[in-house]
Amino acid sequence: MNYKNLIFDLDGTLWDSRATIIKIWNDVLNKHQLIQQELKPDDMNQYMGLLAHDILKDMLPGVSDQQIQELLSEVVARENEVLGIQGGILYPGVEETLKSLANTHNLFIVSNCQDGYIESFLEYYRFEALFVDFESHGRTQKTKSENIRLLMERNGLSTENSVYVGDTQTDYDSATSNNLPFIFCEYGFGKLSKKHETQISVFFDLKKYI
Repeated sequence: MNYKNLIFDLDGTLWDSRATIIKIWNDVLNKHQLIQQELKPDDMNQYMGLLAHDILKDMLPGVSDQQIQELLSEVVARENEVLGIQGGILYPGVEETLKSLANTHNLFIVSNCQDGYIESFLEYYRFEALFVDFESHGRTQKTKSENIRLLMERNGLSTENSVYVGDTQTDYDSATSNNLPFIFCEYGFGKLSKKHETQISVFFDLKKYI
């Protein structure tokens, strides 16, 4: 394949932020006396890549929409602040591979995260110069599929020389709805409904398919 433009998901694809954000979720939910037992990092596996609003609704059935919004505002503000200082854990090979690819390819990020989350990732690892552009649900309030389309239109990207790299069924569905090829990161948090012919078990292997 000959892809010039590489669009990445973030959580489960480039890094694992669970250990950092789980402390924030526990602090906020404990403060409001909404959990009896503290969450563990593995408890977040099923939620990674989903919208924070939907995660809270699933975790806290019966809680009003107004309280969900209040909790969400508190969690988001804390996450962006703390992640910019403490960061998350990059998957093996991510830093070296991204720095190499940035010399020959155009790199982008589209994630379902809140506004400021991608910025915290880029700031912590000083990756700002590696990426051409990014988009998030928090900034546009649009779906991942719509944000991929928005980013592609904004940067004049063609489906013929672009690819989306992610780790969930939502990533796959969002890519294919835009007629984009997809590379599945099987080391991430998600699973696909059926085996995908283009998948990587370590980030280094991405170079084999681009």
